[in-house]
Amino acid sequence: MRNMTRIGWIVGVLVLAASSAIPQTASPGQRSLVILFNDGHQQSFPMADIARIEFKGSAMIVSEGGHPQSFPVADIARIEFNTSASSTAGRGRFLGKWKVGDGAGSDFYITLERAGEAHKTTGESHGTWVVADGEARITWDDGWHDAIRKVGSKFEKVAFEPGKSFSDVPSNITHAENTSPEPI
Repeated sequence: MRNMTRIGWIVGVLVLAASSAIPQTASPGQRSLVILFNDGHQQSFPMADIARIEFKGSAMIVSEGGHPQSFPVADIARIEFNTSASSTAGRGRFLGKWKVGDGAGSDFYITLERAGEAHKTTGESHGTWVVADGEARITWDDGWHDAIRKVGSKFEKVAFEPGKSFSDVPSNITHAENTSPEPI
């Protein structure tokens, strides 16, 4: 129970820090709090609508209008702060089935679904994905992380082995082509 309280305080402090770090010139539609759940789905809340976040056995987000919404803390995988327009506006361009290289000369497929689920045809097949810094960031259940990003007029897949983060030197960089893009 003490760990849950400590996590609650940490997340609360992060929310306050993130909201004070966001430039006041940005429109409210660009700033949101995104909760990613263990089952892969996610829910976004505009930062301008959040009055407070409470942790009392469950996470509760209370909007400016006083409308509470609760989530069991155990179901939350992570909370992200989305402060750029490109990360929400660009989500649709990543949906679909991607043909990507494996770094050893072969190809496999990654499918990115609207609900934040990701599947691949090699290794551990399940993962989740979000858009951050204008790229699709995929976290696989086997510990690997992939990013699909636009470079010039093409896309590339950047892979990070278990234990590395998206800011580390990648394990490999290969081509990426969306073979069945979904409409935005």
